[in-house]
Amino acid sequence: MHIVITGSIAFDYLMHFPGNFLDHVKPERIQKLSLSFLVDDMVKQRGGCAPNIAYTLALLGERPVVMATAGEDFPAYRAWLEDHGVDTSSIREIPNVFTASFFVTTDESLNQIASFYTGAMAYAKVLSFHDFETPVDLTIVSPNDPEAMDKYPEECRALGIPYIYDPSQQVVRATAASLRQGVVGADILIVNDYEYELLKDRTGMSASAIRQAVKRAVVVTLGEEGAVIWAGEDREEEIRIPSATPARIADPTGVGDAFRAGFIKGLALGLPWAACGRLGSVAAVYVLETKGPQAHQFTLQTFLTRYQAAFGEDEATEALTAFVV
Repeated sequence: MHIVITGSIAFDYLMHFPGNFLDHVKPERIQKLSLSFLVDDMVKQRGGCAPNIAYTLALLGERPVVMATAGEDFPAYRAWLEDHGVDTSSIREIPNVFTASFFVTTDESLNQIASFYTGAMAYAKVLSFHDFETPVDLTIVSPNDPEAMDKYPEECRALGIPYIYDPSQQVVRATAASLRQGVVGADILIVNDYEYELLKDRTGMSASAIRQAVKRAVVVTLGEEGAVIWAGEDREEEIRIPSATPARIADPTGVGDAFRAGFIKGLALGLPWAACGRLGSVAAVYVLETKGPQAHQFTLQTFLTRYQAAFGEDEATEALTAFVV
């Protein structure tokens, strides 16, 4: 499949706070919050939703195309992605601008406080699906410049490109109108449970209205409780996806992106919804076990073995076996 991944490209600055944020929040003073947390380490990682998804998808045997914008500090990152099977030919470098940056602090309970510097991501709106000479089979519209996130679904609908709408962190920033126009006509909607509630509040759409506005499925991830998929006619069929068990927990950053990559791999293989979700669950734990969204490694064989250990034999194991050499 010709799979195009859109979204931010960023450098992630990951920090750890040796305590719990909630222990320092005073409910009676919440109307004027002013806190500073002394962190005990910081790691700089390659990140951004688009390359995070694409990296794991490449590990799963695809060669996804990333359509995004990056800054003048991107060349080494581009080379690294190419070396790991990601097509970067549709990434445009913006001169005299730095690549976007994501700053996140995680506490002992895996709560996170984050901020994001836009940088070159602000230019993503200049890119277009009309520029592809080869027909696009599937794309995902993941968090990005707000104008780009408005533009891409509109282009996909006009060109007949099936798209996954993944507003995620941008649910907070996007307008109600933008969110509604992204949801309506999407092939698949994917968000986490908290973002799903925000999406309903921001758009004024009920869960039923959202499901009916999406063509094929609504996917809501639930952290350690797995995920739920609503599919079938009017998206009324509920499919529960259990989470895979991690060997250890290192850092949650990028776990959702890995889930999306596994899910997209299932779509590329033409698998049932449940198998797509289980592929996402297994991909997610690889990231949870490492520090950073692109620090994990696996082969198709080791992934298949882990999938079988978690979920047994099903359509996904049969499909993956055909690709394992």
